[in-house]
Amino acid sequence: MLILGIESSTSQVGCAIGGHEGVLASAHSSRGKRHAENLTPQIDFVRQQARVELDEISVVAVDIGPGLYTGLRVGVTAAISIAFGLGVPMIGVSSLDLIAYPVRHCQKLIAAVIDARRGEIFYSSYRQVPGGIQRVTDPIVSSPEDLSAELQAQGTETLMVGDGALRYADHFDNLRGVESAEPGLAYPSASSLVQLAHAKALREDFVNPSELKPLYLRKPDALEINMQPRRAQ
Repeated sequence: MLILGIESSTSQVGCAIGGHEGVLASAHSSRGKRHAENLTPQIDFVRQQARVELDEISVVAVDIGPGLYTGLRVGVTAAISIAFGLGVPMIGVSSLDLIAYPVRHCQKLIAAVIDARRGEIFYSSYRQVPGGIQRVTDPIVSSPEDLSAELQAQGTETLMVGDGALRYADHFDNLRGVESAEPGLAYPSASSLVQLAHAKALREDFVNPSELKPLYLRKPDALEINMQPRRAQ
């Protein structure tokens, strides 16, 4: 079983190919808002590095968010198109799960925090369990101030990870028992996506391409602006 993983929910876009042998190849880039023009060459590069033809892919996995609207839409649309073209099933994985997965061995509460722009964050918390991690709060959109107050009230030793934790570090640095993970773990990883998707594939936890839905959590800026009532002229 070979899995193509596509990740594009933040300012970084990436893809990876792997299966029961682990991750065979991966690539990531961060060039502003150029997700659409970067993704196709990345997929071809990763395919060549893994020495895999596209028609050998048996599952397409994708980061379903939450994340930045445009990047998330690019990745999900590309993944659905490839899955339809190949006639293979899909697996969706939350971006917050991907943020938390690399620190799964931490025994503290894990706070996965993605920068949502507009002074907001996407957030979910996790606990270590045998064999990995378990999400203990549903993904939400919040403010750094509200999350800081929540962590302070809980008083639980916490490891914060994600680009949202880095951007709003001044809200969390002075909280007792709260520390930040290294900056290299700030973005969702396509390699982690393939690893988590492989475990789901073994359980046949698939979804048809027509049924896969991204997790936006809020409307895009342009849509909200267009929905505002217009003043009478």
